[in-house]
Amino acid sequence: MFEPVQENPYPDTHVLGEGPEPHPLLRPVLHLLGRWHGRGQGEYPTLEKDFRYEQEITFSHDGRPFLRYEARAWLIDASGAPVRPAGREAGWWRVTPDAGLEVVLAHPTGIVETYVGRVSGTEVEIETKDVALTPLAKEVTGTRRHYTVENGEMTVVHDMAAVGQPLQHHLTTHLRQRPS
Repeated sequence: MFEPVQENPYPDTHVLGEGPEPHPLLRPVLHLLGRWHGRGQGEYPTLEKDFRYEQEITFSHDGRPFLRYEARAWLIDASGAPVRPAGREAGWWRVTPDAGLEVVLAHPTGIVETYVGRVSGTEVEIETKDVALTPLAKEVTGTRRHYTVENGEMTVVHDMAAVGQPLQHHLTTHLRQRPS
């Protein structure tokens, strides 16, 4: 009934030198490639208290001029023990010929964001252009993210405007690149 199906001949890779050659337009963001893991701190005026979390982020490619992005986070207690799953998002980062960025991120909580931004050396700044919400999604009106990579470490600072609050600090995460 079904003909045999081969394995995907175009797998993603998050390791330079493995898998397909990166598209030339990806040069400005190749420092993001990899699996990253670390801890962060979050806050927002509408929350009762600040929170701590761990996060893993993966940037990969399949040879075309975009990165696949996935991030997962889980809350941790004061001792670092996991408490419960937290934020999760996935999307695509497209690099333009002038080192600009167009980013699409989707969240399982009913939020889809489009971003525009720029790459400058080892720093990336993106800000929402549009936010779409499903009927039951939390009201988010805008976000801004700043990624910095230095010496094998990534810092992500995430600002958010949501639930009637203006754009302000929400999350800071410090990650290290994981071995392949």
